[in-house]
Amino acid sequence: MDQTIDWWPSPAKLNLFLHINGRYPNGYHRLQSLFQLLDKGDELAFNVTEHPNIALLTPIDGVPNEQNLIVRAARLLQKHTGKNQGCEIRLRKNLPMGGGIGGGSSNAATTLIVLNYLWKCNLSLTELAKLGLDLGADVPVFVRGCTAFAEGVGEQLTPVNLTQQYYLVVFPECHVSTAEIFTDPDLPRNTPLISWQEYEFDRTHNDCQQLVCNRFENVANTLRWLLEYAPSRMTGTGACLFSVFTSNQEAKNVLANLPLGCSGFVAKGVNVSPVHEKLAHLGSIC
Repeated sequence: MDQTIDWWPSPAKLNLFLHINGRYPNGYHRLQSLFQLLDKGDELAFNVTEHPNIALLTPIDGVPNEQNLIVRAARLLQKHTGKNQGCEIRLRKNLPMGGGIGGGSSNAATTLIVLNYLWKCNLSLTELAKLGLDLGADVPVFVRGCTAFAEGVGEQLTPVNLTQQYYLVVFPECHVSTAEIFTDPDLPRNTPLISWQEYEFDRTHNDCQQLVCNRFENVANTLRWLLEYAPSRMTGTGACLFSVFTSNQEAKNVLANLPLGCSGFVAKGVNVSPVHEKLAHLGSIC
């Protein structure tokens, strides 16, 4: 492993709850959620070039580079700012695909943030978040880099400071299509709105959870198993599940006994993204 490569964090997130409150005339869902950033995720490295080509040197099996959010984010920033520089990008893919923990969206956000810094575009976080929304509803929360209460389609963000918790994140080794879940006629779409001040884990839920459990037996069985140990829930549209612990060791003890057909990791919840922490260390804040 080349220790000289400068790797940038691309953190995972959890939806501590997900309420679907209705639909907008354009078909998008109106939702509320609480995005909890984690201290673990993928990693990206960037080598700026003087020619405008954007090259992802570590492609993902089954995902053409032209469709990868990393490449799309770099080209979007390039087009928006008129920059003639390009970039060679490497990805360490640590997070599972289709897990609902924000891997692709986080990759896109880290790309926007880091290239904004390396290319000296000087865009504000507000401008970057607006660009990111063109790539996906979850991208702005990673761009802004704060654990946040989300409303609208996920773009209306209120930064919050949560008490530090540890999370066991479990992947039941199946892929859930977000598009299929959000277009399912049986998806609940009438959960009443709440205010951030009303939030309590035990009084919230995930409107997608039952639908996914009905379709994927391994998700349902794993969730039942986790609930024996700690408060647990599905994140986003799945398939990842999480359990909440106050102790890192407690979470690791449960991780060591995961049932067959599952993988997982333990992460600490953070209120500020590791990407923003690194930028601050470098003396650069958008």
